[in-house]
Amino acid sequence: MAATTHTVTNQVPPLVGHDVFATDRVLSEAVERHVEPGVLPVALEELGELGRSAGSAQAQEWGVQANAHPPVLLTHDRYGHRVDEVEFHPAWHRLLGHAVSAGLTDAWGRPAGHVRRAAGFLVWTQAEAGHGCPLSMTHAAVPALRTDPALAAEWEPLLTSHTYVEGLRDPREKAGVLFGMGMTEKQGGSDVRSNTTRAEPLSGEGAYLLTGHKWFCSAPMSDGFLVLAQAPGGLSCFLVPRVLPDGTRNVFLIQRLKDKLGNRSNASAEVEFDGTWARLVGEEGRGVRTIIEMVAATRLDCVVGSAGLMRQAVAQAVHHSAYRDAFGGPLIDKPLMRNVLADLALESEAATVLAMRLAAAYDADTEAERAFLRLALPVAKFWVTKRCTAVVGEALECLGGNGYVEESGMPRLLREAPLNSIWEGSGNVQALDVLRVLQREPRALDAFLREVGEARGADHRLDAAIKGLLTELADLDGVEGRARRLVERFALVLQGALLVRWAPPEVADAFCAARLGGDGGAVFGTLPPSLDLASVVARARPSVA
Repeated sequence: MAATTHTVTNQVPPLVGHDVFATDRVLSEAVERHVEPGVLPVALEELGELGRSAGSAQAQEWGVQANAHPPVLLTHDRYGHRVDEVEFHPAWHRLLGHAVSAGLTDAWGRPAGHVRRAAGFLVWTQAEAGHGCPLSMTHAAVPALRTDPALAAEWEPLLTSHTYVEGLRDPREKAGVLFGMGMTEKQGGSDVRSNTTRAEPLSGEGAYLLTGHKWFCSAPMSDGFLVLAQAPGGLSCFLVPRVLPDGTRNVFLIQRLKDKLGNRSNASAEVEFDGTWARLVGEEGRGVRTIIEMVAATRLDCVVGSAGLMRQAVAQAVHHSAYRDAFGGPLIDKPLMRNVLADLALESEAATVLAMRLAAAYDADTEAERAFLRLALPVAKFWVTKRCTAVVGEALECLGGNGYVEESGMPRLLREAPLNSIWEGSGNVQALDVLRVLQREPRALDAFLREVGEARGADHRLDAAIKGLLTELADLDGVEGRARRLVERFALVLQGALLVRWAPPEVADAFCAARLGGDGGAVFGTLPPSLDLASVVARARPSVA
């Protein structure tokens, strides 16, 4: 075949060999804003190292391999003995090892730990999102275990370790461990109070035997799990180790792995407990209250992870448009494409700024910030995770047919995008949680209004939106039917207030015009052309060394 028929022109170079953290101006500015000066140099150095790794060809290849070779369930060995193990491709272990060594399970005990970890999680998610599941649950298990000081003393140093050790053995012989969680059952789903798994107390203090089935159990090769089961005193929280203190395997029967839309590198399983040894965490009958802090922390990771997926999708779209010529010039200079890219960039920036503000609230750990989180966290979980799928889908379209091909990486992002909206409570669960907070915790609404009040008077569209929100809150009759509408307003007002305070004027102006002022359409690319869209796009463009 003649070589001239295979001349390659006008193809975009891969977005590889760049610092994912440093070239994300929104994220780096957030870290500088929320990390105290004495800690900032160390934080920037560690995030820079992680950012360069995430943008490397090696990490990108690990992500491809981990998804091309999904986990495989081994229920029995060659002799017929139950082993209940899951085999992962070596790339999975390399991704996890790099993440753990970067401190992505260590936030609770170091200065600015949540902001540093959230920024790292957002960066490393862009290399591969599936392995974020065990990272998130390991990090989130800490506050639940702290309800029992003895358990916390035993497990917390291993959970927050910067050493990843694969394989199942006595945790006391390992330098670090990972945790999972099992709450949902097939008959109840999100309604965990309908769980039927039984917990029968043993003579040893705090020891129980569990019998039942868990419909979803993520990362089943973890060293331990927090699960809910019905004890004599009611629904309670338990720690289930995979390996018992005497070194033998606990009864943890993996029935099958879920065949999922995305998140394919990560194993999600159905498991059976049949006389499975467990330790009580917290008090009998207070299982939801005990595990809720773990759920809250993983909900924050849903927000952060979605922000990471958005950022990667937008970065790929802007990068492609900067190098791809069409209709006489680079796509990025075409007014209509510029409008689409700017609109996507607004959504990505708003998600990142909100995610990092929530992480900063965790670090502050004051009564006011805890009250703010109680309302802002389910609001953000509802909104940001839902916007993720729309953003990734539109960004994929910016690459045209190239974006629909697996080699571009965009299909993997699109399959991953809906997950965070479902994980740890779908949209209706979050909306109902917001209503419960409004009804039971007036301090949370006060804290939220103080937060958005910091920006009042700076933009007339934001001021009008705050007034409209207050009007909506004045009439809560029949509110459940319009809960999503109310939560959406909460989210947009909060994002608008944060951008007015901290984003460049052209970004805040565009967001307030389109999201709060009604000067935007139902699809991306409908921003008013009078805005400074070129600056918005330039701010979102990743640079390659």
